[in-house]
Amino acid sequence: MRIHELGEGTPEVAVVGGIHGDEPCGPRAIDRLLAAEPAVERPVKLIVANEAALRAGQRYLDADLNRVFPGDPDAAAHERRLAHDLAREIQGCTTLALHSTQSTPKPMGVIRSVDEVARAIYPRLPVDVLIETDAHTDGRLIEYPHTIEVECGLQGTEAAADTGYDLLRAFLAATGALPAPAADDRFDIPDPETVAVFRLRQPIYKPDGDSYEVLVENFEPVEAGTAFAAVDGEPLYADTDFYPVLFSAAGYEDIFGYVAEKTGRVA
Repeated sequence: MRIHELGEGTPEVAVVGGIHGDEPCGPRAIDRLLAAEPAVERPVKLIVANEAALRAGQRYLDADLNRVFPGDPDAAAHERRLAHDLAREIQGCTTLALHSTQSTPKPMGVIRSVDEVARAIYPRLPVDVLIETDAHTDGRLIEYPHTIEVECGLQGTEAAADTGYDLLRAFLAATGALPAPAADDRFDIPDPETVAVFRLRQPIYKPDGDSYEVLVENFEPVEAGTAFAAVDGEPLYADTDFYPVLFSAAGYEDIFGYVAEKTGRVA
């Protein structure tokens, strides 16, 4: 784990990248900010978490880091020890975790539930979709208070790295660590009244097969009876109306994504 502190005093704002070793957008955004040497207005902690997995180019070495919090300092698994150390580092901080996905290039916010932190910060970030995970947070960093996630875009792309940098700077401006951007450097921040919130209901598991295909678009309504995916060329049909969220053919090992409901707007 690599840690950088900017400014004087004890940081109350933190940014974490590299929780997954196959998601380099967060570390790249952090390194880009460090290279810019910004003059921060309150102290900030920047953390590149799973350096070993990043070097290996793998999502994790022993266990998925974002499924094993609070961790265990005496565990045999690298990520379980790392989870314990990372949780200690962000204690007392308002924290942003930078991720990427295989489901959509659209940047997305992720929060356990829409609370005062979400309502204060997300309307100032360049995202127009917010995912409320509700009960689907076991072992994830967003179980911790004052912690939010963003999916910066598609894994391994330049666009995700660039979006991650914009999200990082917007988050630091929203938390008072950086000044508000100048008029000629404003982020593409949507009207809060248009930021849709989707609550996850349950996963859709993949049947056994050799090839998988997703036939619908994330966040677009799917009607009952519609073919939403295919396994070895055989379509699967929706039993009820739903919104697909985090759907992809290869993003998860055992699920296509999640059935979700649209609950309103972040504002």
